[in-house]
Amino acid sequence: MDSNKKTARLAGLLYILSSLTAPFALIYVPNKLVVRGDAAATADRIRASETMLRWGIAAELLGTVVFIFVVLVLYRLFKPVSEKHALAMMVLILLSVPISFLNVLNEVAALNLAQRGTNFLSVIDAPQRDALAYLFMRLHGRGFVVAQVFWGLWLFPFGACVIRSGFIPRFLGVLLMVAGAGYLADSFAELVLPQYADAVGRVTAIMNFGELPIIFWLLIWGAKPQGGSVPAAPGG
Repeated sequence: MDSNKKTARLAGLLYILSSLTAPFALIYVPNKLVVRGDAAATADRIRASETMLRWGIAAELLGTVVFIFVVLVLYRLFKPVSEKHALAMMVLILLSVPISFLNVLNEVAALNLAQRGTNFLSVIDAPQRDALAYLFMRLHGRGFVVAQVFWGLWLFPFGACVIRSGFIPRFLGVLLMVAGAGYLADSFAELVLPQYADAVGRVTAIMNFGELPIIFWLLIWGAKPQGGSVPAAPGG
């Protein structure tokens, strides 16, 4: 099998494995635990579902670790196409990794605050601890939005690499850029213009699906076999 095809399929496999944890860790768990505007109810849910929260933390860490290898394999695949764009792609997504790792500490803090048997926190009244647990769960959501900025930015050089590659359909690169714009618009609205966040989110939810086709293309079809090495595009 052509080396490019094997590398592309490995990237697709890792990509989908890293994505499998996201719906559970970033959507299901927070939605199950956080009761908007009600710190006491949120803390009660954390106490009742401690195991689920711990699994959510583990899933988030695992997905982040696997994604490091996704981008390393993608860099190897696209470096012959354009080293400049491949490097930009790698740097931008790797910048999100420490944000994601540190963001998990917000959930750890919420878990510790919600636990009634934590002796060193006994100096804080229970309602105050519940309020702090709620705050840290909300901060986890905000940290996710900050990391999403880089999840959007890296898709632009990634899309450029796909368009210039010659071994992956160009329209997939365009879809990646559309998804990148969606992530950035979503983050901007959430952080800067929250009054428009819901309206923007309805549009960006559709745009963000532009990232999915490349995952399945890489996994199923890989890359077109190349007769030789891929020449770098002019200016790349």
